[in-house]
Amino acid sequence: MQRYQMYIGGKFVDASAGEWFETFNPFTGQPWAQVARGNAKDADRAVQAAHQAFTEGPWPLLNASQRGKLLHRLGDLVAREAKRLAELEVRDNGKLIAEMQGQLNYLPQWFYYYGGLADKIEGAAIPLDKKGFLNYTRHEPVGVAVAITPWNSPLLLLGWKLAPALAAGCTVVVKPSEHTSVSTLEFVKLVEEAGFPPGVVNVVTGFGQDVGSALVEHPLVRKIAFTGSDVNGRAIYEAAAKTFKRVTLELGGKSPNIVFADAKLEDAVNGAVSGIFAATGQTCIAGSRLLLQESIHDVFVERLLALAKTARLGDPSSVDTQVGPVTTRAQYDKVLHYIDVARGEGAKLLLGGGAASRPECGSGWFVEPTVFAGVQNRMRIAQEEVFGPVLSIIKFKDEDEAVAIANDVRFGLGAGVWTSDIGRAIRMCERIQAGTVWVNTYRAVSYLSPFGGYKDSGIGRENGMEAMREYLQVKSVWINAGAATGNPFVLR
Repeated sequence: MQRYQMYIGGKFVDASAGEWFETFNPFTGQPWAQVARGNAKDADRAVQAAHQAFTEGPWPLLNASQRGKLLHRLGDLVAREAKRLAELEVRDNGKLIAEMQGQLNYLPQWFYYYGGLADKIEGAAIPLDKKGFLNYTRHEPVGVAVAITPWNSPLLLLGWKLAPALAAGCTVVVKPSEHTSVSTLEFVKLVEEAGFPPGVVNVVTGFGQDVGSALVEHPLVRKIAFTGSDVNGRAIYEAAAKTFKRVTLELGGKSPNIVFADAKLEDAVNGAVSGIFAATGQTCIAGSRLLLQESIHDVFVERLLALAKTARLGDPSSVDTQVGPVTTRAQYDKVLHYIDVARGEGAKLLLGGGAASRPECGSGWFVEPTVFAGVQNRMRIAQEEVFGPVLSIIKFKDEDEAVAIANDVRFGLGAGVWTSDIGRAIRMCERIQAGTVWVNTYRAVSYLSPFGGYKDSGIGRENGMEAMREYLQVKSVWINAGAATGNPFVLR
């Protein structure tokens, strides 16, 4: 069984306590590698290395164009290793090879994009209302940033954080999920090969209570970027507030996928299936609430079930598989628990409803694609994030009721609208409380477009120019260009 060390100050090192933990293959349910189990001491080592790299050495001496070239080089290396990294992620998190290969093929674009933005961070000369002064602004890196990444798309969501942080001139400590650390440890070898100075990027592996808390509370850390549950996000926000750290929190969702009677039904059915069963429903933007206009409810459900029943479960490393296992045993148990909750609430089970025992699923953590109808929006199954292949179908009458149901939840990450009426599409986009609204499509993302949530789905934005601002702070510079000194006891 291969062992993976953590990466601190440009070196792979053992955990200070000499401890290890196992990482599991969700398809087999068996451990396949061991990872160094860090603690608060290791977190401090990594932050100290990042702080030193930020304040001295070659990194702060590089100009923005030079930082951009390093990011471009890293993008090239990721493109070179995309197949290998995707295979590692499939082994570690059980998602489909088609999905992970697509993500890894796309990931270099983040490093190219932010590499190009690095030397385009511009301040401004401010036209003052006071004579004899020059005033201008500088946009400077905030300092040491901590990136805490989830287990569902480890490297893609690391890229969303790492690329703008490095372009801005920050140094970074990465804390990957304890369930999916291996691909990040392989990725950081490419950071070293690209030529980033030691300490600019560090990886500390371990558990949240041992490593994550220590990183969030560390006084030298100035920025936290986290993707994960709203429960953990709230704890991070509270802890970061004690030392006034900046935070970007991309948290959970309970996204409405809204289908009107005038929608192209075939496209909408595909979109509904994609929204909940792609990635085994383990995505924060899962369209887990399907809102159907009453007049098309029955025919739509019939078509939806016909398509969902054809989903091929099995080995995620096979290109023919469409639904893979749940990534962790704990999450598998949680999904099955929510299915029982839905039954208890009176929701009508139309498909699935339990663990998958098909031969092609082996001994992995599989849940049958599950569909509930007759769901009321007040039910727990409609209000709480399941993070699995479980769909709740809710009827609505008109636009006003669709909006009311869509917004009647504490989350606001994504939403889908399916309609042939452009006016209706625009109205719905204006009224829905969500950070992203897709019209006649679903689960589309880009390095160019900002991504983040409303309400309990988080704060801040990743991707696009918006992400750069999350890692920069503004300094106002005043220069006396000839103004009289004046009375020293009066505000100038």
